Amino acid sequence: MGELLFVTGGSRSGKSAFAERLAADARSVIYVATLEPRDTEMLARIERHAARRPASWHTLEAPHALATAVLTAPRGDCLLIDSLSGWVSNRLLALQDEAPSTEAIASLETVLLADVAAIVARANDRDAPTIVVSDEVGSGLVPAYPLGRAYRDLLGAANQAVSRAATHAWLIVAGRALPLPPP
Repeated sequence: MGELLFVTGGSRSGKSAFAERLAADARSVIYVATLEPRDTEMLARIERHAARRPASWHTLEAPHALATAVLTAPRGDCLLIDSLSGWVSNRLLALQDEAPSTEAIASLETVLLADVAAIVARANDRDAPTIVVSDEVGSGLVPAYPLGRAYRDLLGAANQAVSRAATHAWLIVAGRALPLPPP
């Protein structure tokens, strides 16, 4: 039975570096990347992340089909998913609507949570850990725009589902990992 490890925190809190340390001792690691390079700054960020990973790690790009990537990955490889927040953003932006309707958001949430359930089930059935990284978006201000509120709500629901199922979870604050108690 595999472990599901959840790492969350604010932007630039050190989540990815902490998750990479968790994966460092694994025999084989697949880094499941979800971020899409939408501009030059984002591309530079992706390149910085890639440069600090060991050359022996394999990278699997899964900006939209995260559940498929997890379901088809070899059972014995540690999976480091970075990040759930990027995946939710990609799926929301694919709606191509700056003010998605309540129905569109509810439909997307149903699909996302079904994918999260599949990821969790597969993580429990693997022979190696699955590490999920995600931004914590519930501690900030209520976004001023509908798309921002939809993102916060969708990611919050996905984070809760992963956190409830996680063997271990941490909140990263200023580079420090605070273990979260079991649900």
